[in-house]
Amino acid sequence: MFESLTQSLSKAFRAITKNDRLTEANVEEGLRLVRQALLEADVNFSVARQLCQTVRDRSIGEKVLESVTPAQQFIGIFNQELTKLLGAQTATLGFASNPPTVWLMAGLQGSGKTTTCAKLAMWARKQGKKPLLAALDIQRPAAIEQLITLGKQLEIPVYHETGGRPSGIGERAVKEAEKKFYDVVILDTAGRLHVDEALMLEVAEVQARTKPHAVILVVDAMTGQDAVNSAKAFDSRLAITGTILTKLDGDSRGGAALSIVHVTNKPILFVGLGEKPADLEPFHPDRMASRILGMGDVVSLVEQAQKAFTEDEVEETAERFMSGKFDLNDLYQNLQRMKKMGPMKKVLGMLPGIGQMSEVMDNVDESKMGRTEAVYLSMTAWERRNPDSIDLSRKQRIARGSGNSLSQVNELLKGFDQMRKQMKQLSKVMQMSPKERNRFMKEAQRGAVQQQRGLSGGGGGRGGFSR
Repeated sequence: MFESLTQSLSKAFRAITKNDRLTEANVEEGLRLVRQALLEADVNFSVARQLCQTVRDRSIGEKVLESVTPAQQFIGIFNQELTKLLGAQTATLGFASNPPTVWLMAGLQGSGKTTTCAKLAMWARKQGKKPLLAALDIQRPAAIEQLITLGKQLEIPVYHETGGRPSGIGERAVKEAEKKFYDVVILDTAGRLHVDEALMLEVAEVQARTKPHAVILVVDAMTGQDAVNSAKAFDSRLAITGTILTKLDGDSRGGAALSIVHVTNKPILFVGLGEKPADLEPFHPDRMASRILGMGDVVSLVEQAQKAFTEDEVEETAERFMSGKFDLNDLYQNLQRMKKMGPMKKVLGMLPGIGQMSEVMDNVDESKMGRTEAVYLSMTAWERRNPDSIDLSRKQRIARGSGNSLSQVNELLKGFDQMRKQMKQLSKVMQMSPKERNRFMKEAQRGAVQQQRGLSGGGGGRGGFSR
């Protein structure tokens, strides 16, 4: 997410790293590169220009604090202004005091609107609400069937009719919700390939008859300026409450996210970061600004970890690892928890500085986690508890069963053995007195220096090797 923009901005910030003061010359050079990076990311021209002008006015002549470098201070200013551009504060989607709450979902065809309706219903259920989905898209073939299928998967009811006008179906769906005490009604309206009068009239009619508490526009982040233009058109006719950006996990540029709030003056409510029902997250402007600037998003990372790991699990796992008494079952369980946190690229992108490292992000192989999982699943429960007893014939069977090579199975077992030795060594160090630990660390450091000298050819005479 935003990889290309993050990398381009990092290059721009490096242009002013060796200055003692934020002068007009070095700020202008930095902003020229920033503006270029923003435009290449498909950010609206007026948005890019205004952001750079605001940062320029704040930066030039400002005294650099003793505790930071000019580049750090410039980035700090840019971060503050970028956060404002993205909406300053997290916008929340509230519920009506007198249920049901009605949310009208609008958007172009292909934006992921129907899937987002199901994700939003699941989010509402997590808030303790009882949601009802309503299928109003009678234009797209199989749209109703798609919503019904999603509803069955999530065990969320779907109101639908054969034929009729979308506005009438929506009105009857709201009445159904009132009768059966549903807290939230989510209206999935029809989309078009582009904004046209017929689409606007239909959605406006639904809005007039259902009187929704919020009109939410679903836009595909990967379409860049097209997403911004369609948002502007919808807002002029429907007065949208806010937007949901879908497919943000596949958007390396970020143009839509950086432009849409400024152009519509309406907040981004949620972002879609995957295809799974749980891949819908509230939008936090400050966290997103940090991600874009390569500062990571530690808060979101902790929240994701809390969903995947309970406190008891963390303590129990830590105790087993520190004692060195863990086995392959523990590693397999940790792999499953990591999967719950989302794709590896997404998790790494939340770590400060990693998003800027293209060599790291480009080499992330999501399929490797699947291959590793296959190795674990090809083992018996006894083998996972007793990895030292896995002989050659067992390794060959595991390799065949998992679709991996024998060397890949050996690599996993070797990695486990090294980890176990390291954890046992660490456990011994932690049990030492401060004096013993200090002596141990000095000896380890001295040994590392001697080893490095041997590898580099220093010492020991004749290239560092003794006879």
